[in-house]
Amino acid sequence: MSSRPSAAEWALSQVHAVRDDPAARHELIARTYHGPIGSAPRHLPFRRAALSFMRWQIRRGVLAPLGAMPPGSPWWRAVNERLIRDGCEAVARSGGMGGTPSSHTVDLWMRFVADPTARTWYRAHNASIASAYLDHRDLACTESRPERFFLNVVLLRVLYAHALVAAPRLALGPLAPAGPLLGDPRLSMTGIFLSLSRVLPDRYPLGDDVAAYVAAEHNVGEMLDYGLIGPRLQRLYEWSAEKLDEPGLLDCICDGSPTYAWSYADCEVWHPATPAATIRAVRRILPAK
Repeated sequence: MSSRPSAAEWALSQVHAVRDDPAARHELIARTYHGPIGSAPRHLPFRRAALSFMRWQIRRGVLAPLGAMPPGSPWWRAVNERLIRDGCEAVARSGGMGGTPSSHTVDLWMRFVADPTARTWYRAHNASIASAYLDHRDLACTESRPERFFLNVVLLRVLYAHALVAAPRLALGPLAPAGPLLGDPRLSMTGIFLSLSRVLPDRYPLGDDVAAYVAAEHNVGEMLDYGLIGPRLQRLYEWSAEKLDEPGLLDCICDGSPTYAWSYADCEVWHPATPAATIRAVRRILPAK
């Protein structure tokens, strides 16, 4: 009997080795885009979006060891580890390691390995993220109220970025032809949809006032979240649940209000009583059908 580890076992060992070293996490996820032999030119451009978001997490301190002062976030660390693990497992399998895949998300990463396109990348990446969200809801519930608000914002934005590429009419209505270009993870403009650096301070943990962070949101982010994405949220989550084979996503939305570790009774934060003129303009120009 061979003592060679399975792809899943090898991936777990890689994650364990970097668990308390944020910089090493960044380096490891970057290596996954180089493939098993260190050369994957068709896959390499897709690391742009993944690494940009990873650097933001490191700056905030959410990936710091739990014993650090201040400690990192158990939720952010767990979700990040799932993404790294799935990527490492896909690399291992493409390099010849076998064994049963640890989850269905690994199969989606293998499809990206075989056919690196924006659609296959988003499906794999977002399936890993969605699965991690659902697996670690208990950890999310321990976060502060502002942090839980932004966990929902992160989720809705990554789902929307996927829709730009794979369901552009849902995402942009009459401007659907522009969707695949705007959402391409290989291009810098995708950062407009995925970046939270202009919304969230580069620190962790946050204070207790959600309203203060919402009020400070950059105009572009405000138009995106409340003008463009907000009216489409229910359909977006329904589409994503089917596309990612994650029906549990439907438990993260209720009547168009995100509810991941968030009470529906507190839904007014998603629906401003008096939307800004820019939000009203976006809704008028790009109505949700």
